[in-house]
This record gives sequence, structure tokens and C-alpha cells, in this order.
Amino acid sequence: MTAATKRFLTAGWHHLAMLNFEVDPAIVATYLPVGTEIDFFHGKTYLSIVGFRFLNTKVLGLPIPFHRDFDEVNLRCYVKRTVDGQPRRGVTFIKELVPKRMVALVANAVYNEHYVRLPMRSAIELPLNGSTGRATYEWQFGTRWHRLTAEITGEPQQPAPGSEPEFITEHYWGYTRQRDGGTMEYQVEHPPWRVWSATSAHFDCDVAALYGPEFAPFLTEPPTSAFVADGSTVTVRTGTRIV
Repeated sequence: MTAATKRFLTAGWHHLAMLNFEVDPAIVATYLPVGTEIDFFHGKTYLSIVGFRFLNTKVLGLPIPFHRDFDEVNLRCYVKRTVDGQPRRGVTFIKELVPKRMVALVANAVYNEHYVRLPMRSAIELPLNGSTGRATYEWQFGTRWHRLTAEITGEPQQPAPGSEPEFITEHYWGYTRQRDGGTMEYQVEHPPWRVWSATSAHFDCDVAALYGPEFAPFLTEPPTSAFVADGSTVTVRTGTRIV
């Protein structure tokens, strides 16, 4: 087994609240790792704020005490790279929030990701017997708590082929810009997820302070779409330098 195919991390990613925003492609272009390009959906450029539960986490097959279960909220954009004539559809993370200091240190050191440790909390209520459910993720930044939430009803469904939920959830590669300007590529494996379409969604955040003023005109507007994915066990493979 080569280094590129070894399992670096396994975990459950569950109850992924995904709020999606159409943005100016020029904003995303500044974050593209070398060797990638924007992955458009019907000519549109998207950013997503994603909150989810990280469960039963193992690194190199070993559980890390007190670091198995935690929340994450990330801001990500969608990219692709062509290999042997075939597109590898992936994501680039602009900023990732976690409550565990060691998680942030390892991810930043190994992959040069952009993790920040902040106090976090979450509440998951699944819809039962016609009731309304919701997924809520909160983080403390500055002097207050910030929040994303999505309300859902009914049962989760497999996204239709070619739909926006399929586009958002089915990106199976990650790309990170390295300190020397190069790019690392890593594969993310999971089965297709089922999703609940959100009946309403809210993002309450000081966008300019946390993410940068260039994002404020887009992320302070209502999301273009929102849904919650049920999630699954996920495998993240070790990374490979491509540039």
C-alpha cells in the first residue's frame, strides 16, 4: 500500500447542516490552490457554511483520548482538478472551527489547513411523526455566540442526479495550499448521503470579523439553498503533493 492510499483519519460525519451561498467567482479565485479551478454548478459559484458532528474519530487507526467526538463548522468552496481527462471534484476550506486544540494543531501541521479553536456547542433534533426538526451549531467568537441553524421535516431522501444537493455533497477530494505555494491533494471516501431540504435556515455571524470583509456582501444575505445531510462513516486518505 502506498502512502497515498493509507487511511489517515476515519470518523463519522453526521447531521451536516449545509447553508449554500452564490458568490462572485473572483472571491473564490483568490483561494484556489495551484492546479485547481472553480467547480461551477450551472455557471454559478458557491460557498457553503457547513456544521456537523465529528464522531468516533481515529487518526492512523488510533482513537485520541478526549478527541473522538466534537463539532466542526467550516467555510468551503468547490474546486476540481483534471487527471487523465477525468475531473476530480473537491473542496478547499477557507476556515474551519473546532473546539479541540489538538485537532486544530494536527490538521494545520499535517495538511496546512486553516483550523481555529473556539468554544462550540450543538443541538440536533430529528423530525418525528410530522414534527419539525432542526440542526443548530454555535461557536463563541469575540464577545458573543454565533449560530447556523436549519429546520427540517419528513424523511431524508437521496438527491436527484444532477441536483444542487448532489453537487454540494458529492465532492470526494480535498485540496490545500501549502506554505511554499504548492498543493496537497487527499481523497475523502463516503457513500452518497441522504438529505432533508431545509424549510428555513439562518446564519447569524459577524462575517467580516471572522472570515473577512470580502465575504460579508454574500454571507449576510439569506442562503441560496440549505439542507441537512444524514452523514456516514468517512475515510480521509493521506495527502499527496501535486505541485
